Amino acid sequence: MTTTHRETHRTQRIGWLRAAVLGANDGIISTASLILGVAASNASHSAVLVAGGAGLMAGAMSMAAGEYVSVSSQADTEHADIERERHELATNEPHERAELAAIYVTRGLDRALAEQVADQLMAGDALAAHARDELGISEVLNARPVQAALTSAATFSVGAGLPLIAALLAPTAVLAVWVAAASLVFLAVLGALAARTGGAPALVGAVRVAFWGALAMGVTAGVGALFRVGVGG
Repeated sequence: MTTTHRETHRTQRIGWLRAAVLGANDGIISTASLILGVAASNASHSAVLVAGGAGLMAGAMSMAAGEYVSVSSQADTEHADIERERHELATNEPHERAELAAIYVTRGLDRALAEQVADQLMAGDALAAHARDELGISEVLNARPVQAALTSAATFSVGAGLPLIAALLAPTAVLAVWVAAASLVFLAVLGALAARTGGAPALVGAVRVAFWGALAMGVTAGVGALFRVGVGG
């Protein structure tokens, strides 16, 4: 008895993985940088926590709105292309059939087989065949604005909560050290997990994310230190 082997490919994870990694990474870096910048200005512990909490809320809303608008624009473009393709199929099907066959020829099929494949696919779901092979739109990769927005907001909040918890638990005298160290660990773990999920080397992902996070935190802390006298005086 022949059994069907169902394969799972990493491209099926691209949509949610991109939004999740971007959200969590942004949450850690922006909130940790904000906390370090405010702390470097000699602000009180409570002021640092308020700034971090406000940064978490503002960042989550900003990520959700930005991701929704961006992915909605992609979805609008996909919808317009599909509607145009639907119209062309209704008004000039022979041309669309020849166009689909030509695509398969460029992928290595001979003309006769390409035309046979095009005929069979268009007999089933012509629009789906053209959307997938002509437009590059598939169920796996198509735009989902609400999903992307919610994922970004949720993962940003989780990421931002990590340095905020570190700031909450840290003694005032070593708050900056605790937040910076914890955030770099979080970033390295996140980068490694994202790389592994996407099929890339974990070490490369960890170093890449941690480096840019350290740079962002260092620059922001330096800016905060410039205003140390004015705020703390």
